Amino acid sequence: MSLAFFWIFLLLMICGLPVMFALIIAPSLSLMIDGQANFFTLLMTRMYKGIGNFPLMAIPFFILAGEMMNAGQITVNLVRLSQSLIGHVRGGLAQVNILSSILFAGLSGSAVADTSALGSMLIPAMEKNGYTRRFAAAVTAASSVIGPIIPPSGIMILYAFIMNVSVGGLFAAGIVPGLLVGFGLMLVTTYLARVRNYPVASRKATWGERGVAFKDAFLPLLTPVILLGGIIGGIFTPTEAAAVAAGYAVLLAVFVLRTLKVGDVPAVLYRAAVSSGVILLLVGMAVSFAALMTLSGAPVRLTNFVLSISDNPLVLLFMVNILLFIVGMFLDAGPAILILGPVLGPTFVGLGVDPLHFAIIMCVNVTVGLATPPMGLVLFVAASLSGERVERIALEMLPFLAVEVAVIFLITFVPAISMTVPRLVGFA
Repeated sequence: MSLAFFWIFLLLMICGLPVMFALIIAPSLSLMIDGQANFFTLLMTRMYKGIGNFPLMAIPFFILAGEMMNAGQITVNLVRLSQSLIGHVRGGLAQVNILSSILFAGLSGSAVADTSALGSMLIPAMEKNGYTRRFAAAVTAASSVIGPIIPPSGIMILYAFIMNVSVGGLFAAGIVPGLLVGFGLMLVTTYLARVRNYPVASRKATWGERGVAFKDAFLPLLTPVILLGGIIGGIFTPTEAAAVAAGYAVLLAVFVLRTLKVGDVPAVLYRAAVSSGVILLLVGMAVSFAALMTLSGAPVRLTNFVLSISDNPLVLLFMVNILLFIVGMFLDAGPAILILGPVLGPTFVGLGVDPLHFAIIMCVNVTVGLATPPMGLVLFVAASLSGERVERIALEMLPFLAVEVAVIFLITFVPAISMTVPRLVGFA
């Protein structure tokens, strides 16, 4: 079987066809060209099996949890807590933006949700406080990539499903890299705040005010603790943990904090259903695409090509990071994982790289791609919220992007950074 499907896929992408349709049209046309129409049934079967896989039920539940938290304005409590802790330092509101992203990451696991929820609130506030709009948008976009790195993470669930890697282990592996990204962004912001003389956001909060802010944010902050504690403790599976997260979000927003009316719940369910439907259709079509890729022998050919360049895993990991970074500039994180995971994963596992280690390298890399031009999704969201041009935001983001790239190489060449926590809790 030829590789015509791959070249057709690239052509369709260049022509601007949405990834979802390109993933199913390219294999179909390829089968017709190769005279292998009998494999159409296989494509459809794989697509339906891909959508109907039980572990993928975690995705709509986590999306629902994030939508509930967002609609219930629980992010306001997280911002207040962040401001009470570090709002008094120079450049404090930019630091609040980053810290809020770290805290919000444990609730939604979505970079786009982070950008939308925090950006709509903090970008106007930062502009009023003396920051330029493009800097405010750049900080928001750069920090939002922490969302899919710190668990829960929809991107990690996709990778775990495609590559048969432990979801709990991947969640545990993302904790330290996510915190590293956040800490690095804060260091860069501290430097820029001094050089550019950014303002102090507010007076230093008293310990009593911090206590009140922590009390208001305490219950939402328990979400990642409940999820990881339940998974690690064997109380529930990652899929069941997603359902627990959704139920907990409903309980908090509607009945405990009462920040969301019962009448508003159907609209939240509708948004979650639409988002879930799009992702699951994408997964189904990507599974079909991957099946044809396997039949064509593409992974074997790639492995032979890679080994012809070098048999040193460190050299190859460096090269694959560059490849993933370039791919991330043009392809969304989900499709990148679904398409490249089945090709790259087995190659590097065969070279002796731990499956969980390669998984976190790939997940962090394609997540950073969400904030890189020209096709970074969170860049467009930040641009729409701020009214700034994408290229101006991207230029302002360069120092932050350098930090995120540095973290990628750190977790690549120092495996202990991402693998220590999974080992401690028994996943690796």
